[in-house]
Order: sequence, then structure tokens, then C-alpha cells
Amino acid sequence: VSLPPPSSISPMATSKLTIRRSTLTDLPRLLEVTAHARAFMAETGNPTQWRDGYPTEAVLREDIALGRGYVCETEEGRVVGSFCFALGEDPTYREITGAWLSEEPYGVIHRLASSGEVGGIARLVFGWCFEQIPNIRVDTHADNQVMQSLLTRLGFVVCGTIIAGDGYPRIAYQRLFRGG
Repeated sequence: VSLPPPSSISPMATSKLTIRRSTLTDLPRLLEVTAHARAFMAETGNPTQWRDGYPTEAVLREDIALGRGYVCETEEGRVVGSFCFALGEDPTYREITGAWLSEEPYGVIHRLASSGEVGGIARLVFGWCFEQIPNIRVDTHADNQVMQSLLTRLGFVVCGTIIAGDGYPRIAYQRLFRGG
């Protein structure tokens, strides 16, 4: 199954939600959204990927300061999702047991979280990211079956294993979007 072109993502997602850079005024809501996502992961068999309150306020502040923090917002201005998106080399991905599909310039998605109030957040985020660059890398914990299933449905390929910043292994995925 391949990801449809960004222009064909469900009208519900694109007409009612927008993506914008996060700001410090979003911080209280970002903490709520990530807390919900952490609880959801624990309930679905993945209690350790975001351990010790990760992502912390400091991590979210850094994403905002570096311009790589984003939110998904309803027409009414309510933040219902968040993620980190960055272009360029990610030090975490320098070493992989396995092999990347391509060494072309890429974007990375980290810390994808949903408040659970609106469906289609992940699909919207991935579609938007592919509009920015056609080569995306992402990783997830071996226990995160929900994300693994989503990535597979969206056409990502398992490339191997990387060691995340917390010192634990993650399954590394990549997708090259060639359009059509």
C-alpha cells in the first residue's frame, strides 16, 4: 500500500486541520497532547518508548526554539497533534545496522503525538512532510505496534536498527515518495 499524493489526503483532514510551527504559547497544550500520547502508547503495549515523561518540556522548548516543532490545529484553533520535523542529517541515523534506501537529503519525523480528539493526524502529518521533501526517515520502538502498522500502511520500508538518543534500539524506516 502506498501513501496517496499529499493533495489526495482525506478532505476531512486537510479542510479541518492545519499544520503550523509551534510557539511557546502552545507549550501547556503540547504537554497535554504528549501526555495523552504517552498514556495511549502504554495502553497499547508500548509503555517504555517515552519513559520518564519524555518528551519533556525542555525537549519541546528546544523544538520550538529550533523551528522544528509543529502542531496540528483545528479550524477553531485547538491543538490536537504535535510533531518534530527537521530537514537534514539526523545524528541518530548516522549508524544503522542494515542500510538506508537512499542517502539523498531527507527529513525526519520525531515525537508524533495526538490528543485522540481527531482522527487522521498521522496521515496528515506524513502527507505534509512529503510535501516538504520526498525522502523521509522515522524510527520507532519494537513495542510500538501501532506506529509500525501505520508506517507499513503508508509504504515505509524497514531499513534496520538504530540506537536512539536514550541508548535503546529503534526500528528504522524510510520512504521515498516518487509521486503518483
